[in-house]
Formats: sequence, C-alpha cells, structure tokens
Amino acid sequence: MSWTWRQLIELLSFPVAIAAGQVLFKRAAAGVDPARGAWLLQVARAPALWVALVLYAFATVLWVRILATVPLSRAYPFMAMAFVLVPAAGFFFFREPITLRLACGTGLIIAGVLLAARG
Repeated sequence: MSWTWRQLIELLSFPVAIAAGQVLFKRAAAGVDPARGAWLLQVARAPALWVALVLYAFATVLWVRILATVPLSRAYPFMAMAFVLVPAAGFFFFREPITLRLACGTGLIIAGVLLAARG
C-alpha cells in the first residue's frame, strides 16, 4: 500500500494533536495545588484542560477519518510517534530531562514506525 499525501498529513497530524493535548494536560496539572484540596475544582477551572479536551475530541474524529481509508494495522504504528513527541515537548516546555535510556527507546520507536510505514 502506498500513502497519499492526505493520508500522510493526517497520520502525522494525529500524534501531534495527541502530544499537544498532553502538554496542555500537564500545564493544567501544574496549576493544581493538592495541599489546597478540591483538586478537581482547581483543574476544572484551568483553561488548558478544556483546550486539551477539545483537541482530543478533534484527534478522535481525525482518527476515525484516518481509519476510513487506512487499515488499522498500517495506521496504528503512527500513534507511537506520540511517545516520541511527548518527551520532546516535556523537555522543551517543562525542562524535563531526557535520559540516555529514553533517547535510545525513542530511537527504537522511530525505527519501528519507519519500518512499519514502509510496509
């Protein structure tokens, strides 16, 4: 199976949307002070949470659109790219460390996606 440009753009947009949602969830969580109690109310007031939920809803609809034209077994490996993008976003936005083990694992994920995408 060869990919169309639309399929590739959609397949690559999906993990980007998921990763962006994770960054927004983390931002919402950063505004919560568990010592104050009522953490659910605190997080419910965070605009980042609501943007993340809308983004996840969009990603879900995009995923259904993808699956309308791409076999699940061919599309699913692209979801793994979120496991690459989220740690990178954690590093850039939250100064979270990237260990050698994480970097090696990320390289293996990228290799696996490339291998699966080539069919």
